[in-house]
Amino acid sequence: MTGGPATEEHYTAAMVLSGAGDALGFRNQQWEYNESGPDIHQELKELGGLNNIQVQLPDWPVSDDTVLHLATAEGLATGKCGEELLQEVASRYVVAMTDMEGRKPGPSSMLGVSQLRPGEEGGYRVPYNPDGTGCGAAMRSMCIGLRYPKPDQLLSLVAIAVETGRMTHPHPTGFLGAVASALFAAYAVQRRPITTWGFGLLNEACPIAWSFVQGRGYAVEESERDWSYFSDKWTWYLGQRGLTGAGPVTWPASYGPAERDLAYKSFSLSGWAGRSGHDAPMIALDALLGAGPDWEELMSRAGFHGGDSDSTAVIAACCWGLLYGTQAVHPGNYQNLEYRDRLERSAQALYALAHSA
Repeated sequence: MTGGPATEEHYTAAMVLSGAGDALGFRNQQWEYNESGPDIHQELKELGGLNNIQVQLPDWPVSDDTVLHLATAEGLATGKCGEELLQEVASRYVVAMTDMEGRKPGPSSMLGVSQLRPGEEGGYRVPYNPDGTGCGAAMRSMCIGLRYPKPDQLLSLVAIAVETGRMTHPHPTGFLGAVASALFAAYAVQRRPITTWGFGLLNEACPIAWSFVQGRGYAVEESERDWSYFSDKWTWYLGQRGLTGAGPVTWPASYGPAERDLAYKSFSLSGWAGRSGHDAPMIALDALLGAGPDWEELMSRAGFHGGDSDSTAVIAACCWGLLYGTQAVHPGNYQNLEYRDRLERSAQALYALAHSA
C-alpha cells in the first residue's frame, strides 16, 4: 500500500482504473461471457500480455458497469443530499440506459430503470423483485465510498448505497453488494488493512443497513425474509480465508486460473461467478488480498476468470487504484480509455466534496 493518505491522484486512479478493469474484463463481450479462465489467459498470452493491450475504442469499450458507475458518481458530484440526491441519481440511471448499445446491461438493471419515475414523489423506488440478486448495484457503487470515505460517515455511505442499490436491485443480495463495494472503497481511502474489510462489512455495515431498511419502512418483510443469504455466504468465505480473526490469509495450495474458476463458482449463487451482489465484491476482495501492489496479478485474478469478469474487475480495480495509484500500470491500459475524461472529472469532484467539510 502506498504510504500517506489518499490524494486526488488516488481518487483519479480509482475511477479511471475501474473503467480500465471493466473494459479489460469485458473485452467487448468476449471475456465477460467466457466460462473458462484458462482459455482467457491463453487468449491474453496470444495478445502479447496485459502490457501489450491498448484499451481504447473500438476493440475495448467500457460495459454497462462503467456507464452506470459514472451515473452514480456524476449524481453524487452534484453535491445534492437526501431525497434530492436520490432523484438525481435515478434520473441519471434513466439517461444511462440510452447508452447501452453493445454494453450488455443485466436484466434487473434494465427492469429496475424502466420502473423509475424520477421527479415524482418516491419515484426512485421500484417494486420488490425476488430475482434482483445480481451484481448491477455492486458494480456501480464504489464512488459512494469516495464521496463518504470517513469512518463517521458510515451511516451516510450505507444509506446512499442501499437506496441507490435498490433502485434496480431491491433484493438484499443485490443492494448489500452496493454497500460492500462502497464500503471497500471507503476502507481503501482510510488505509484500513484489506484483511479486515470483510469483517467490517459483516459486523459494521450490514447491521446499519438492516436498521436503515427497517427505518425506511419499504419492503421490510421481503427484505427480512431474504436477508440472511448475503451474510451467511460472507461468513463462509471469511472462514475459507481464515479472516474471521486476525488472519493471516489462508490460500489453497494451488490457486491458478483453473483453481480460481472452481473457487469462484463455489462463491456464487447459481454457478456464474461474480454475477450476484454478494460474490462480485467477494471475488474483488479475494483478488486484492492475493495481488498486493501487482496490477497484472490483480487483473489475472479479478478480470480474467470464468464468469462475470468485468463486474469483479471494475470493483477490484477501483479499490486498487485508491491504494496504489497508476504508477505500476502500463499507460496503454488506460490512457485512451473510453470516457476517461468523465471518470477523471467525477473523481476530482468527489475528492473536493469529501474534503470540503
